[in-house]
Amino acid sequence: MSSAISDTELIIYLDDAANLLRKMISVPSFSSEESMCAAIVSAYLKSKGVTVERVKNNIIARLNCSVKQAPVLMLNSHIDTVRPTSDYTFDPFNPPFDKNRVLGLGSNDAGASVVSMIQAFLWFKERGKLDFNLLLIISAQEENSGADGISLALKEAGRVDAAIVGEPTQMKAAVAERGLLVIDGSAKGVSGHAARGEGVNSIYIALEDILKIKEHRFKRISPLMGEVKMTVTQINAGSQHNVVPELCSFVVDIRPTDVYQNSEILDELKQFANCDLKARNLTNRSSATPVGHPLMKTLELCSVESYVSPTTSDWMRLSVPAIKMGPGDSSRSHRADEYITLDELCGGIKGYISFIEKLNLKI
Repeated sequence: MSSAISDTELIIYLDDAANLLRKMISVPSFSSEESMCAAIVSAYLKSKGVTVERVKNNIIARLNCSVKQAPVLMLNSHIDTVRPTSDYTFDPFNPPFDKNRVLGLGSNDAGASVVSMIQAFLWFKERGKLDFNLLLIISAQEENSGADGISLALKEAGRVDAAIVGEPTQMKAAVAERGLLVIDGSAKGVSGHAARGEGVNSIYIALEDILKIKEHRFKRISPLMGEVKMTVTQINAGSQHNVVPELCSFVVDIRPTDVYQNSEILDELKQFANCDLKARNLTNRSSATPVGHPLMKTLELCSVESYVSPTTSDWMRLSVPAIKMGPGDSSRSHRADEYITLDELCGGIKGYISFIEKLNLKI
């Protein structure tokens, strides 16, 4: 994607992005513990003359490039991170300096998107040449789907007509993403002494349902996303070797498609399961960009490759058309020695500016 930003200007924006990202990495920003990182981002935006609204650990900024009644494009990414793994070969909050990369926890997921979106926002602040308005929301609690994240920020944000969700996609555009449905299964038996053959083994009850789940296929297949994916990922039972376990629990990870409601999937499983099945959350739905929407037309205009994402994001919290796009690579997320290259940051800044410039957002 090409844009009107010159190479000379880009160097300034890139330096600012890299320096801000290094400051963000220097403080822990685990889900629900983003306060210090939010303060860093807020202070940076204020230093650039941006009015900032702080909603707990969420940051909101507005740019009225057009009339008040014009459509609003939201730029959104998150500052929270998962906790670092023990496999890091350096301090994830004090990484070594690398002239070609920014290293550290959250650099790729999703700090690179955060700082690239901020630079694009500042670019249009200097020029104001858009037929729509921009809303920047840097949100918290994305990694744990917390109630005080994007959902809280949107209550204060007001009008939103379309969105770009910043995640590491190599600046390809996810035009759909699967939802997430986590189900806790519980089998109840009767405890007894293993040597005397007493009791009813809850593990065997659970295994019967687990095998049914393994073999089950949902009939409706999405033309866009394919089949619903379902995997048993955890099982727990027993306290000692000679006691038949009374209780056995297991967890099912399900990735719904756009042709099923999460409640429909749960109801279908309950029809054949003997165990008790409870959904942790029924709201983590799948998402898809409407065919023919200006976002889709702009992807074609910019020759951006599109795909269906297997992972979830804050997109599932939005009720407006959106795409998911940002610098970095999803394969680096939640892994040791996380990093983003400066070339990727450069591509993120230029890519966002070019896309927004070409977007004809009329509602």
